[in-house]
Amino acid sequence: MTYRCDSSVVTCHRCSAVIVNTEIAVCGSKVILTTKCTGCGPGYKSPLDAMKGPREEIVYLPCIYRNTGIQKPDYLATVDVDPKSPTYCQVIHRLPMPNLNDELHHSGWNACSSCFGDSSKKRNRLILPSLISSRIYIVDTGTDPRAPQMHKIVEPTDIFWKTGLANPHTTHCLGSGQIMISSIGDPSGNGKGGFILLDGKTFEVVGNWELPGEAAPFGYDFWYQPRHNVMMSTEWGAPKALKCFNAAVLSAGLYGSKIHVWDWTTHKRLQSLDLGEEGAIPLEIRFLHDPAATEGYVGCALQGTVFRFYRTPKGEWAAEKVIHVPSKKVEGWALPVMPSLITDILISLDDRFLYFSNWLHGDIRQYDITNRRNPRLAGQLFLGGSILNDGPVKVLEDPENQSQPPPRTIKGKRIPGSPQMLQLSLDGKRLYVTTSLYSGWDKQFYPEMIKEGSVMMQIDVNTANGGLKVNENFLVDFGKEPNGPALAHELRYPGGDCTSDIWL
Repeated sequence: MTYRCDSSVVTCHRCSAVIVNTEIAVCGSKVILTTKCTGCGPGYKSPLDAMKGPREEIVYLPCIYRNTGIQKPDYLATVDVDPKSPTYCQVIHRLPMPNLNDELHHSGWNACSSCFGDSSKKRNRLILPSLISSRIYIVDTGTDPRAPQMHKIVEPTDIFWKTGLANPHTTHCLGSGQIMISSIGDPSGNGKGGFILLDGKTFEVVGNWELPGEAAPFGYDFWYQPRHNVMMSTEWGAPKALKCFNAAVLSAGLYGSKIHVWDWTTHKRLQSLDLGEEGAIPLEIRFLHDPAATEGYVGCALQGTVFRFYRTPKGEWAAEKVIHVPSKKVEGWALPVMPSLITDILISLDDRFLYFSNWLHGDIRQYDITNRRNPRLAGQLFLGGSILNDGPVKVLEDPENQSQPPPRTIKGKRIPGSPQMLQLSLDGKRLYVTTSLYSGWDKQFYPEMIKEGSVMMQIDVNTANGGLKVNENFLVDFGKEPNGPALAHELRYPGGDCTSDIWL
């Protein structure tokens, strides 16, 4: 009998730890014993390490039937985005919720890169809050990532009684193992910007993150950075005012205009930065991914602005406007002036590019933010919207002097609606886009999308010099779903992404 034992040393692609692979040969037969890395928790050690991660193969999207006239439950769609797969560009699995009219919206994870140093943690549960019903669904994505299954349901009464909050929105996992979800209201439909804590193992409601009496007037998104002992949150509006978009409601004080600054350790609200009319309806907020950075950006919907927030030399926080997409004077529309309505923003993992969608004008923009105070437009692409050159709206005055864009057709389908939710590949080379914002506003501004369903598109990104180009071979048409046209919203990768993961 012959026997030989050889060892090879490799490094973990996520944490660079040394791993020894031992190859044993017995009578010419080889057995390879691979030692797994025991130092890795979920996600990646750093944002730049994440950029070296594997290409995305599937994505998860909540699909909504509320306000479409179809009496079916919302569902979680799994879409194949692997070009080598025979089911590329197809919905390969659907997990229906057990209730009607939930309005699934955003999602998050039970664990992410904030838990990277804890090898006992796994990213295997997708958290799906319901914006209208206030239910929270916990979905098992670990057992079979390509066919997620329901794990647990947190009923709204549990949230109401234990927190006094309702209408959950953004989910982030915490380094402690708990899960934190922002709220936009109270059970009566009034604005209330508080935060729900879930136990990371049982998913039971623990209570409020904020101190008693410290909730903000309105809520929406949030991002935390423990290294600087800070958390930032934003404001949409009172739930009872969000059935349809009405600019007049702004003067009634039912939409927000502030960034709230919180002490991460004491949970006390320290500052409220009023962005004024130019910063009305601040929605998605993003710190730079580098955990040492003390700045980031927030997209403000109503006036088409992006503000940079930053820590001053005195240790306080401030904000300044750095981007403005001017409104257009129009006829044939609901109002004489059409705002761009910035609804989603994200930052590439190397903190070089900022992307956002103008949901009414219909374009996606890419800005080089190497100069943090003076972003430079590097790419722009129209993918539908309300000012198409064959539509009923005529642009009378445009400060940017842009011509009205033609309709966009991909794989023979004219794109209904307008670009909205964004997700970037880890390497920054592919930008995924869906077109639904919120079913009530979809119905108001893009009734054709209610009839035809939303779509998912892929944009090729020039990461060297900037620039955006449609992938003409990629389209997921949610107008062809088995139960009828659906409204697909936010995108998530099983392994984490630019808007779910926070580094400590």
